[in-house]
Amino acid sequence: MLVAGFLFAAMGVFVKLGSAQFGAAELAFYRSLFTFVAILGIVWYRKSTVLTPHFGMHLLRATVGAVSLVGYFHAIAELPLATAQTLNYTSPLFLAIATVVVLGERFSGLLIAAIVVGFVGVALLLQPTFQEGKQAPALIGLFSGVFASWAYLSVRTLGRVGEPDWRVVFWFGLVAAVICAGWQAATGTFHPVRWDNVWILAGMGLAGTLAQLAMTRAYRTGNTLVVGALSYSTLVFGAAATFLVWNERMAPLAWAGMLVIVASGIMAMRAERREQVEEAGFES
Repeated sequence: MLVAGFLFAAMGVFVKLGSAQFGAAELAFYRSLFTFVAILGIVWYRKSTVLTPHFGMHLLRATVGAVSLVGYFHAIAELPLATAQTLNYTSPLFLAIATVVVLGERFSGLLIAAIVVGFVGVALLLQPTFQEGKQAPALIGLFSGVFASWAYLSVRTLGRVGEPDWRVVFWFGLVAAVICAGWQAATGTFHPVRWDNVWILAGMGLAGTLAQLAMTRAYRTGNTLVVGALSYSTLVFGAAATFLVWNERMAPLAWAGMLVIVASGIMAMRAERREQVEEAGFES
């Protein structure tokens, strides 16, 4: 998960560098296309099938994931990298709410506390951003977290019906590439890919795909709570990149908000893990 955290932060660096030459939907298209081609190679090598009786669920997961990705990339382009990443990482809070509303799981006291603490952290993080006149990108970044939670909920549902990880990633890459290509075509034109900028797209796609594979392996083989907590290493690497690459200094309130959001996310995961353990004990 630490490897995935570093690679996701590296992807963010490439996205921010590429935002000077490409649009957010355009970058999301290339990111999704790279993932699709990579997973297609794995499918061909394993001689597996991508046919599924749950295509509608895959379509929903890919659509909300594509919207989240475009919003996330737009926030990266307009905000400090660490700020945009932290807003996207509010997804565990929205996921906690969604599991109760959609899946009917119970609200625990710890989960309620995590949600309240999380949104206090969001308020602390956004206050300096609002003062800089970046309200729209900040809200778009926050809503990318909302849509990311919806995507994660869809992934969880697909897992419950037996869909393998690689098939979920395959359909996400394909559908998201089509959606983002249409989005870019409807809102602007595709910018030329040249030798002096193709390395940005290649770096973004490679880092993002390897990060996704590393994250999948971490969640498959490790303790869910520990892995989930280590996923916030992306924010640490992103904060370091914000300073080292762009020499951008974040306000003290923004740092406080980041720390509070990380703490709330870990609290939410602990609450969810506790509910799963109690439910398993009750069923046994």
